[in-house]
Amino acid sequence: MNPAIEKIHIVKFTDQKLNPYDDTISIEEPLEISLVYFNEGKKTKKNISITMRTPGQDDALAIGFLFTEGIISDFETVDKISQTNENEISIHLKENCVIDLSKIERHFYTSSSCGVCGKSSIDSIRVAKPRVSIAPQVKFSPTLFLSLNEKVRTQQSVFESTGGLHASALFDKEGNLISLFEDVGRHNALDKLIGDAFSKKLFPLNEHVLFLSGRASFELIQKAVMAEIPVICALGAPSSLAVSLAKEYQISLIGFLKNNSFNIYCDAYNLLTSD
Repeated sequence: MNPAIEKIHIVKFTDQKLNPYDDTISIEEPLEISLVYFNEGKKTKKNISITMRTPGQDDALAIGFLFTEGIISDFETVDKISQTNENEISIHLKENCVIDLSKIERHFYTSSSCGVCGKSSIDSIRVAKPRVSIAPQVKFSPTLFLSLNEKVRTQQSVFESTGGLHASALFDKEGNLISLFEDVGRHNALDKLIGDAFSKKLFPLNEHVLFLSGRASFELIQKAVMAEIPVICALGAPSSLAVSLAKEYQISLIGFLKNNSFNIYCDAYNLLTSD
């Protein structure tokens, strides 16, 4: 059984008739993420987040969340990952790992539709990140972006069966698909992608392209900033704050990506060149 989907019986109205119908829906369940670390030589466990997510790739999701929140910055500090049950996961840090305790003082409740719920202000959303240049040494052809949507759709298996999930995909500079993750929450899909790349030591990602199956919202740009991804392509529209953040951190941002057109909202380093 696919842990991301559930088969149910429904009634479908079509051709002026009500008929029984077997359908599939995407599963949404809570995941409690805890951090186990040493504080003054004493092992301490703290619940960091409860996020509504699609089950699967929970280790990547937890690691990606801790990284994009600025709680961990090096995968070598992770001792082990333990999953107590299907809805609880703990990240254990090594004894010599020093973390900023102020960054784990807040408790997060994250719904599937919002990656920043529970944070009191825009200032608290922003994760401290030095404004260093992440510009790659390559240019990207516009035709490369036009092919991304079709490449993702052919791989987005759960979406095809339910129509209910978001996708985040990572491509290299030639347009080759590196990884793709789906989740009922757009921010969870991106945390899974970043956590997977972080765990596999694929960083830096400064010659890669991030694809988003929906709109480009502020929290997604913020996560891309943490991963130093220089180009973001979204099928939907960006928000004003997303455009502002992309400009602030010099990320090239594309929206309304279709098979034959797209809008460029920010091309910070003139990365996008004509063929």
